[in-house]
Amino acid sequence: MRYVLYAFAAGAISAFAFEPAAFWPLLLVAFALLCEFICRSTTVWRALLTGWVFGVGQFVIGLNWIATAFTYQANMPAWLGWIAVVLLSLYLAIYPALAAGLAWRFGRENRVILVMVLGGAWAITEWLRGTMFTGFPWNPAAAALAPTPLITITSLIGTYGLSGVAVLLGGAVWLEYYKKWLPLVVIVATTAFLWVLPSSPVPPDPLAVMNLRIVQPNISQQDKWSPGFGEEAARRLATLSGPPSAEPRLLLWPEAAVTDPLDDARTDEHQAFAEFERTRAASLLGPNDRLLTGGIAITSKDGVHVDGAANSIFVLAPGGKLLGRYDKAHLVPYGEYLPMRPLLSAIGLSRLAPGDLDFTSGPGPRTINVGGEWGKVGFQLCYEIIFSGDVVDEKNRPSFIFNPSNDAWFGRWGPPQHLAQARLRAAEEGLPVLRATPTGISAVIDARGNVVKSLPWRTKGVIDAVLPPAANSPPVFARFGNLIPLLLGFTLIIGGIVLGRRRR
Repeated sequence: MRYVLYAFAAGAISAFAFEPAAFWPLLLVAFALLCEFICRSTTVWRALLTGWVFGVGQFVIGLNWIATAFTYQANMPAWLGWIAVVLLSLYLAIYPALAAGLAWRFGRENRVILVMVLGGAWAITEWLRGTMFTGFPWNPAAAALAPTPLITITSLIGTYGLSGVAVLLGGAVWLEYYKKWLPLVVIVATTAFLWVLPSSPVPPDPLAVMNLRIVQPNISQQDKWSPGFGEEAARRLATLSGPPSAEPRLLLWPEAAVTDPLDDARTDEHQAFAEFERTRAASLLGPNDRLLTGGIAITSKDGVHVDGAANSIFVLAPGGKLLGRYDKAHLVPYGEYLPMRPLLSAIGLSRLAPGDLDFTSGPGPRTINVGGEWGKVGFQLCYEIIFSGDVVDEKNRPSFIFNPSNDAWFGRWGPPQHLAQARLRAAEEGLPVLRATPTGISAVIDARGNVVKSLPWRTKGVIDAVLPPAANSPPVFARFGNLIPLLLGFTLIIGGIVLGRRRR
């Protein structure tokens, strides 16, 4: 049983491999320890328990920012946030438990096979974690490797494939302890081969200079929805946006930068007020400028009563002309809508965002041509960017992805973790990603996943930059999606099983 406790400790330590601690070698050490604990398990149930407590340790520490979100609302006690973290971790840990159980089942008598199966199973179960029950793929193992050169591998095998590689590298450390030199060499050599394989090239410089300004107003969550703060927020946004320049520019504001509706299907009075808000925001634009901003859209079937609301991104031209709107598709349970509302509201639970009206989801990834020299833009609102393989309309690929977010909810740990996952999406898709947040971390990310410019957490300021170029063609992963890491995972598992039977 002590190995189960050690597995919990190893999982907790592995959380510091991710941002903001970002000591990524800890992840490889933790996976090496996990291999040892699985190998020492006497039954499949003990192996499942080992993998489960490893996951609990990692998620409870790594997802501590969720508890912070509960401190910004008054409808529920703040301590309920830690209950939510623990309960969510108990569920998410099921996926590493499945990987550990499979590794023990087929590799308990052979360490090399155990590592192969664990690596393959980890890639598959992380994909399952991102898809089952709306999915929550936060902090895949690959996110710890985002600051390393290995991030480029995601253009070939995706995030879940890189997670499997991380497990294999941790397994190589374990095998080295037992003097298994050949498997160690094979794993390291294969990783190096994947790293040097050519992907779709990215031009060193953009063909056309497209100026952009990302605005970070440093508006905290406790102030954002305070009565009367809307005018102060508008003043900050206007001051930071500055006057139009001689050159065309793209202005980017955070999620829900404008808290009053920018589109309202109710009475003429409501529609006129929404038009006023759009015109005021667009008053900062020059004749060839564009504004991409987060805002709220109100829907109404009868033109009087509110039927729903959408968390949206608005594309505005001079004069407040609405060129397009993207509605967030992947909503946050308990944050933007309350599941089983009649039951949960009866026992005193509510969603974290202000108001009792649940948001409605949009149709999914969408590309909008914003006109002028800017061309096509793809949109992913807030945590939608964490879903590997589901961020771009493949039939109408954009030139870049805009990812406004309100990371003011997420405390100290959430924003850098969110940024790391946005970097993975950029590398996977071969597209630059532009992030605008109210309190940080706003950033310009190039098509290889490198952070070109960024603003620190809780800092007011702007990012003036030139839009980085996209890859010349969609990378391998962008063309085939998560079919690649799933095939890789099953190949490792089946290869391990076949190798085990031959050795018998």
